[in-house]
Amino acid sequence: MILSRWLLATALGITLTGCSTVSGWFESDDEDPTAPVELERISETVKLRKDWSLSVGDGQGDGFFKLTPVLENGVLYAASAEGEVVAVSADSGDRLWRVELERPISGGVGYFDRQLFLGGADGTVFSLSAEDGSPLWEAEVSGEVLAPPVASANWVIVQTYDGKLLGFEPGAETPKWTYTSDVPVLTLRGTSSPMLVNNNAIAGFADGKVIAVDVDSGNASWEARIGVPQGSSEIDRIVDIDGSMTQVGSELFVASYQGRVAVLDSRTGRKAWQQNVSSVSGTQVGFGNVYVADIDGTVSAYLRSGQGLRWQNIELGYRGLSRPTPVNSFVAMVDFEGYLHVMSQVDGQLVGRQRIDSSGARADLIAQGSRLYVYTNKGQLAAYDLEVLD
Repeated sequence: MILSRWLLATALGITLTGCSTVSGWFESDDEDPTAPVELERISETVKLRKDWSLSVGDGQGDGFFKLTPVLENGVLYAASAEGEVVAVSADSGDRLWRVELERPISGGVGYFDRQLFLGGADGTVFSLSAEDGSPLWEAEVSGEVLAPPVASANWVIVQTYDGKLLGFEPGAETPKWTYTSDVPVLTLRGTSSPMLVNNNAIAGFADGKVIAVDVDSGNASWEARIGVPQGSSEIDRIVDIDGSMTQVGSELFVASYQGRVAVLDSRTGRKAWQQNVSSVSGTQVGFGNVYVADIDGTVSAYLRSGQGLRWQNIELGYRGLSRPTPVNSFVAMVDFEGYLHVMSQVDGQLVGRQRIDSSGARADLIAQGSRLYVYTNKGQLAAYDLEVLD
């Protein structure tokens, strides 16, 4: 039981900063309610068929990174923690180019205008040519970059693990502005990926807030609290926003650990609705639903209109689920043992399962048509096609 609690803490990547409150978490001999449930046999109506796979370095490495590939113009770009970056044909799996950088990578992959943007564990941010991987730009920042930088024609936005959001003009070695948030004593290891929406850079922070920063001034345009710290210990008060946010039109869908899933107006920060949830993997939208996987393994589909819950699935309790990803009329996710699960978007019923890699997959899945691209923790990049059985 003690081991399971340690595994949960490890899976969340909890970072302690001089805090002693974690000690009591591991001292109980009671049955551990957070132990992962055993999988039961399901009636499969969807088959997952692997089309191709290849290895990308050491994958996520040992630093609890969440390096997520990006798909652009039929090409997948992926990076490993030890510094390997590849371009792969999404259709055939053929490697188009590969470079080995002499630096650890902790955040990526971002893409804009034939450039790849990545963050280094050494406190750097840099870009490579999407054509051949050659270096184009580099700048130093104040800490690790654990999420893909986001870029436009006028800006490169970078979020660092020490609570800063930085705005670089293209090619500049120093940021034009820096926004600094409050960093709690105890946080999870990760950050959500920033977004550029109209004239704002929007990011979620470890204090449970989503903040929009005006890119011209570097000042906050609005802020919205998603997670409210509660409880007597620092562990109880963790409310990080680490999972991927989703934007559809003017709506922004976001979830926090020990907080809520909420829908915000990306122009003003006003909440349309919210529900209690605890998630580190983030949100996705499809089939009129907002999908979120709770840390306890519950997968929920909330009506996008805010009129309540369409369905919940509780069959994957404490299995460390990745971000639920819509694919055709299904929604898919990977657990900590490397099982790829497929649910119906209509009622949440489990309809398919395939073990892809025993290491699991923290990176967000990528869906295109009836195909899923998966990047496992050990660095296997693979394409799976969904086939509905007669």
